[in-house]
Amino acid sequence: MSVSGVAAALVPKRMLSVFVRNAELLKFLTVGAIAFIATSAMFFGLKWTVLQGKPVTANVIAVLLATVLSYVLNREWAFSARGGRQRRHEAAMFFLVAGIGLVINQLPLVVSRYALDYRTPDVSLLAENIADFLSATLIGTLLATAFRWWAMRKFVFPHAAESAAPRSRSVPAKR
Repeated sequence: MSVSGVAAALVPKRMLSVFVRNAELLKFLTVGAIAFIATSAMFFGLKWTVLQGKPVTANVIAVLLATVLSYVLNREWAFSARGGRQRRHEAAMFFLVAGIGLVINQLPLVVSRYALDYRTPDVSLLAENIADFLSATLIGTLLATAFRWWAMRKFVFPHAAESAAPRSRSVPAKR
């Protein structure tokens, strides 16, 4: 039996239609969870080692690396039923959306660190790390994920008919 068959067997029958109807969203969120774990591990690994004192730089590097992983997983799995664009155009759009998402992701950390001054020696090391986790890893990721979900479906991986259909202008009727 396939992985999807096993997963479907585990889901209560009344919920199965909800999962099927939202399969693309669930795949997108699964890719996001994988990227989240990768980002978190890289962020704290860099922040606590080679980039001590540079949390924004550590987070930017972690998000960039996780974005490459996210592109591959989204293209090949989450949005595999969509398409219609040339691969290089699609990749360019993906990384543009990801870049905007990266900025959105950084805003809560920048506010926490530099506007609210949640950094040592003004707060304890524990408070600094909790604030970094909440702002960069949770709030920033949630805001960027909401933006990316909308933008991926609208611009990066539209249905083939949407990306191929020419835009028609409505011409007002003459009286």
